[in-house]
Parts: sequence; C-alpha cells; structure tokens
Amino acid sequence: MTDTNTQTQDAPCGVNPRLLELLICPVTGGPLVFDRERCELVSKKAKLAYPIRDGLPIMLESEARDLEVDPS
Repeated sequence: MTDTNTQTQDAPCGVNPRLLELLICPVTGGPLVFDRERCELVSKKAKLAYPIRDGLPIMLESEARDLEVDPS
C-alpha cells in the first residue's frame, strides 16, 4: 500500500511528475519547462506560463501569464 501523503509531498506543486512529462503547450504543441518555484509550466516558444493550482495544471491560454508583459 502506498502512502498518499508521501506521494503528495514528493510531487512538485502537488502534480504527478509523470503528468508533467506528458504535457505540451496547447498553443504551440511544443515542450513545457516546469518552474518549481512559481508552480508554473513555461512555454518558451509561446512566451506563456501556465499556472498550477491545487495540483492541477491550468492549460488555458486565457489563464496563462504572458512572459513578454510580466517577465519576472
């Protein structure tokens, strides 16, 4: 039996690391880079950062942070 608390603690921002490997940018279809500090998935090509909220990646362009407007 696996301890779910351990899984949650090991998972970055509450997301299964295997899921992070599978996700691609919905705008470009390109790869995403995980930013652990900000809990975001960054598309360098689209210049967008998709938030991760409550362990769920929000893969909507309308919810993404525009890196050209807010580069920090």
